[in-house]
Amino acid sequence: MSGQDLSEESLTAPIILEEEEIDLSDQGWDDAVVLVLFWGLAFVVFLQFFTRYILNDSIAWTEEIARFMLIGVTFIGGVMATRKQSHIAVEFFYRWIPRTGRRIAQTFIDVVTTGFFIMLAYYSSQIAGRTRQMMVSLDIPKSTIYWIVAAAFVCMALYSAWNTWRHLSTGTSKLIDPELHADQIRAID
Repeated sequence: MSGQDLSEESLTAPIILEEEEIDLSDQGWDDAVVLVLFWGLAFVVFLQFFTRYILNDSIAWTEEIARFMLIGVTFIGGVMATRKQSHIAVEFFYRWIPRTGRRIAQTFIDVVTTGFFIMLAYYSSQIAGRTRQMMVSLDIPKSTIYWIVAAAFVCMALYSAWNTWRHLSTGTSKLIDPELHADQIRAID
């Protein structure tokens, strides 16, 4: 058979697509909180859009609640990112630093990050304790939002301390030995 003689069978061959398996093994219970808040936020924003632009009669509380739900998604999502160790990091210089230097840098980063989260939890609780205002549209204290942020920072500090202990006890991490954690790094991307 020459290159010009293509059979009809080869032109109509079925295309077989393979679906990747969905892996939810790295999801925790705190991820469900973020998911529920996110979809609640999506509903409130849609409700705000619908009532303002379609019905031309906006519901008053949607804008304020959407703002506070976005704060919740941000900080509770930060807990998830801390647990998964997926916060942003500058990895460019790690390629040229010897392994010992990478381990020292990882320990320094872990200790500073944990201390930073503890400090932010303290300051957030101070702000929450001093806030006496109520929300404009609902009869809920604004300090509730600040207490949620403080709790999120406490959780981030606990996860960060756990990650620090794990990095020190195993002697490895994604930044120290990226080749050992290549599958995990690709899963985050």
